[in-house]
Amino acid sequence: MVSYVIIPGIDGSDERHWQSLWEKRWGGSAVRIAPASWSRPELSDWVDAVQTAYESVARHDSQVVLVAHSLGCWTATEWLDRVRPTGVAAFLVAPPNTRATSFPGRAAASFVDVTARPLPCRSLLVAGDDDPYCDPAASAAFARDWQAEPHLVENCGHINSDSGLGDWPVGQELLRTLVDRPNT
Repeated sequence: MVSYVIIPGIDGSDERHWQSLWEKRWGGSAVRIAPASWSRPELSDWVDAVQTAYESVARHDSQVVLVAHSLGCWTATEWLDRVRPTGVAAFLVAPPNTRATSFPGRAAASFVDVTARPLPCRSLLVAGDDDPYCDPAASAAFARDWQAEPHLVENCGHINSDSGLGDWPVGQELLRTLVDRPNT
């Protein structure tokens, strides 16, 4: 059995976003984090929200997959580094470069100094070759430092609602490869 923790980026994911569409399909097998603020995120608040969501779906007989987008990727990796849970996998999509000029540092100041460290679980990082918030070289460096399998997609921008992906079948297949991979 697989349970999912949905970890959106700044302002959450609207109803057209692939995360929201997947969450609706998964029903009770998925829970979205609920931090105090979506618009002015605080890292500690968001990490605590992951813990709360994780506790609501984690069972001894199930695998939990963190399904993170944008700033949610940094939230997920910080939570993984602090908690180091077992039976978890991380699907990380379009992490922003928190040191780039495109990063909204004033709105998300507590995220500016995060660093990528090896993750304690199997993980897949999906990045866009034309993401305005993270160039391919930076996303490749994050994948290397997180020890996540990298996957670059073409012409999808920030892989969000504005990308027009709908239910994002390519993403579903990538997620399936992660879920089906044995724990290491």
